[in-house]
Amino acid sequence: MIKAVISGTGLYTPPATIDNDELVEAFNQYVEQFNSEHADEIARGDVAALQPSSSAFIEKASGIKRRHVINKDGILNPERMTPSIPERSNDERSVQCEMAVAACNEALAQAGKTADDVDAVIVACSNLQRAYPAIAIEVQQALGVNGFAYDMNVACSSATFGLQAAVNSVENGAARSVLVVSPEICSGHLNFRDRDSHFIFGDACTAILVEREENTQPGSGFEILGTSLKTQFSNNIRNNFGFLNRADESGVGKPDKLFIQQGRKVFKEVSPLVAETIQHQLEGLSLTPDNLRRMWLHQANLNMNQLIARKVLGRDADADEAPVILDEYANTSSAGSIIAFHKHKSDLVSGDIGVICSFGAGYSIGSVVVRRR
Repeated sequence: MIKAVISGTGLYTPPATIDNDELVEAFNQYVEQFNSEHADEIARGDVAALQPSSSAFIEKASGIKRRHVINKDGILNPERMTPSIPERSNDERSVQCEMAVAACNEALAQAGKTADDVDAVIVACSNLQRAYPAIAIEVQQALGVNGFAYDMNVACSSATFGLQAAVNSVENGAARSVLVVSPEICSGHLNFRDRDSHFIFGDACTAILVEREENTQPGSGFEILGTSLKTQFSNNIRNNFGFLNRADESGVGKPDKLFIQQGRKVFKEVSPLVAETIQHQLEGLSLTPDNLRRMWLHQANLNMNQLIARKVLGRDADADEAPVILDEYANTSSAGSIIAFHKHKSDLVSGDIGVICSFGAGYSIGSVVVRRR
């Protein structure tokens, strides 16, 4: 029987950062300008006045303190409030490919492998900057990987769903090793003019190398004990941008062509679903919550993660048991749980067990139980 192992991880972090104070200053300038320009309509009750944001509100609501982004100036310009990312020619590497190559090179170096050792590339993320050719095939070519590549999207759970696809390819003999890459440019689909969500997202890219156990150094990496996937349809997190938008001009530029969510419903419905998924998976592996050394949870909301950990463990988890990178990176969609894993795995010792779990739009939940070799 072929066993799959995570032998390396990589992370690309954009150099530009925006802290809450900077974001709030730009947002509040926009609010003042909007309310001034629509003063008469607001007075008549035809238009609702916009409310200002605050750093204290953001941190209390989410736990986020700052975020890394591909472009800072465009976001902080009250006249624009959208990242400025110039288009590239077809002969240049795409932005997502560039991010992916950087993260993949780190994962390969960590595992002591080269592109010659890789048979497949899966680009798994929430948004792809073009329909075709696949970003994954571009990354494959840029790295010099033989074999095959494809894109996949399960929103915030893309990376963990991609992990299961990689495990399947390795364990059924289709590939010796697979790179799962998540180039998340979340600032591109965030409505920076919406008070309830303007602070949520940041940009980053993660990479995971999954290999056959026999091809890895003894005692290195993490054995994958099992994966569990669950989906349940919901409109509570949605983005209606797509290739058919041009077929109805009335919808062009509307808020639903960017990220929208009903946050309270998501919190109430997803949290217990995630906890139950993890608990059932542990039971199926003849494990208990007490066996968990660490939980690398999806980094969307601090309060949500704390509630899920409490439901799984039956008590509050400390920062060591459920590490947080949300304060530094904000929500990076599917990359979040992998960033937490990448940054908080080196201290685990042989036999330690942990769970990588992501969740979000769909609803989708992906859970991967691993054991330090």
